[in-house]
Order: sequence, then C-alpha cells, then structure tokens
Amino acid sequence: MEKDTVRINDEAKKINQQLYSRRNLWSGILFGLGLIAFFDEVVFHQLLHWHHFYDLSTTSVGLISDGLFHAFSWFATIAGLFMFADLRRRHALWPTRWWGGVFLGAGVFQLYDGIIQHKIMRIHQIRYVENVIVYDIIWNIFAVALIIIGCILIYKTRTKEPTEGVISNGSS
Repeated sequence: MEKDTVRINDEAKKINQQLYSRRNLWSGILFGLGLIAFFDEVVFHQLLHWHHFYDLSTTSVGLISDGLFHAFSWFATIAGLFMFADLRRRHALWPTRWWGGVFLGAGVFQLYDGIIQHKIMRIHQIRYVENVIVYDIIWNIFAVALIIIGCILIYKTRTKEPTEGVISNGSS
C-alpha cells in the first residue's frame, strides 16, 4: 500500500513537472538573468569601478543608471524566486530544467550585454583599457559557455506535454 502511494506521488510529481515545464524554465531564466546582472553590477560597477551602466554622460548619471540597473536585477531575481516557490508548492519543481533556465538566462544576458550594450550601443565598455578586445572575448566566451550549459540541461528535460490533468498527491 505504501509503495503504491509513493508511486502515485512520483507519478503526480512527474505530471506536474511536465505541466509546469515552461514555468520551470521561465523561473530559472528570470533568476539567472537577475543573478548575473546583480553580479555584474556589484563586481564590475561597485567593487572594481570598471564602468557604469551608462557611461555616455556624467558620473552622477552613471550612478543613477547603476541604481536602476541594480533595481532591475533584483526585480528579476525576486520574480524568479516567487515562481520557484510556487513551483515547489505545487510539487512541480523540475530542478534540472530550472537550472537549465538559470544558465540560459545568465548566458543570454551576458551575451546581450557584451554584444549589444558594449559594441553596438556603446553605452559602456567592460573596462576602459587599450586592449579591451581581450576582455570582450573572455566576456562573450563565458556567455556562450553559459548558454551551451543551459541548452544541454534543457535538452535533457525535453518531453511531450502530457494530455492528462494534474494528479493530486493528497496534500495541499
């Protein structure tokens, strides 16, 4: 009898994970994006003073832009964590898929920052030195590595969407 209950609970969890597959992914993406943005802001903006989010104006404007960037990173992180908590409550957390989203979100943000903001928009550089290309290459290779890891983890969790409804495991 107890083995049947465990089996039903495992089946319910698998079906919930599949039904909430996209939410697992988006929760991870938001958390990863917020986490890498937070890391960037704290390490490169505040501790190392390499740049501000917006360097095309005065230092005061740069500091204000850093504050807005910091707020954005926290909103994304907190939104991802609220979704994470909801997935746990529903017994629908799929850790491998969630981590795939974290790596993908972090990598996409990092690559966007390195290509769009640094090179196309030129609103700031990683660091203001003569051989910035070395920093750019490392920055973007790291971003691509994060994206690859995320895609591998997400690929491992690919599945067909279930046609059945959610199975309750008896607890609320």
